[in-house]
Amino acid sequence: MADKTYENIKIERQGQITFVTLNRPEKRNAMSPGLHYDMEDALLRLDDDEQTRVLVLAGAGEAWCAGQDLKLYFRETANNPAERKKSNTSSHNWRWHILSKFSKPTIAMVQGYCFGGAFTQLCACDYAIAAEDATFGLSEVNWGILPGGVVSWNLTENLLPRHAMYYATTGEPFSGKRAEEIGLINFAVPKDQLMARTMELANKLLKLNPSVVRFTKEAIRAVTHMREPEARDYLGVKQDGLAKADKEIGDKVGMKKFLDEKSYRPGLGPYQRPTD
Repeated sequence: MADKTYENIKIERQGQITFVTLNRPEKRNAMSPGLHYDMEDALLRLDDDEQTRVLVLAGAGEAWCAGQDLKLYFRETANNPAERKKSNTSSHNWRWHILSKFSKPTIAMVQGYCFGGAFTQLCACDYAIAAEDATFGLSEVNWGILPGGVVSWNLTENLLPRHAMYYATTGEPFSGKRAEEIGLINFAVPKDQLMARTMELANKLLKLNPSVVRFTKEAIRAVTHMREPEARDYLGVKQDGLAKADKEIGDKVGMKKFLDEKSYRPGLGPYQRPTD
């Protein structure tokens, strides 16, 4: 599909890997109402885009995202309840509702600052890779506000309670290395290796059956708070749905390559799938 031009974000492609970049570098990519509207529109389009197999969420310049633009998002909509409601809805919609349910794998590629409200889209992405010297922080406590929206909820979902409590109540920043240690991101790498490591993961995902990746990531998110009997029933139905949705799975191609043809061994990478 033809890519639309936006004021606050950029869309760039490397084959089937689509980069969506927050593009307000002069504001450390702080999120304005306009950026929220751009992102909502772009993600809805890309979710239906057949060319996009993996989506990478990036930030222009020296920061990934410094959170909400306090002036534009909060102060300038304070006396405009209609605009405040519209931008608030759009903000939550793209950062959590759309992104966490995006049908293709999503990778947060984090450099520089990741602060405040940016934790929402960070946690909504399926994977996160950050520069070792990236700076994460919840500075809301310094402004007399809570980590609102779903930030506090995401903290308790992704971190041990002690870590969530400490960083939310002290506002103390922490590095990419620390973010990896406490489980907020998958990997911390030297800044000059960030793009290469992100592309390595993206290309690994491209080699996998996209239906299996999609159904698996949906299942992992869904079963998190289920009881064991509910999870077992759900996963059984999900597997049946996968077999019906994808002929390769319905024909048990992977199973045949392992059991019958002996052409695939687990642990040695994905088997060679037929090219489109």
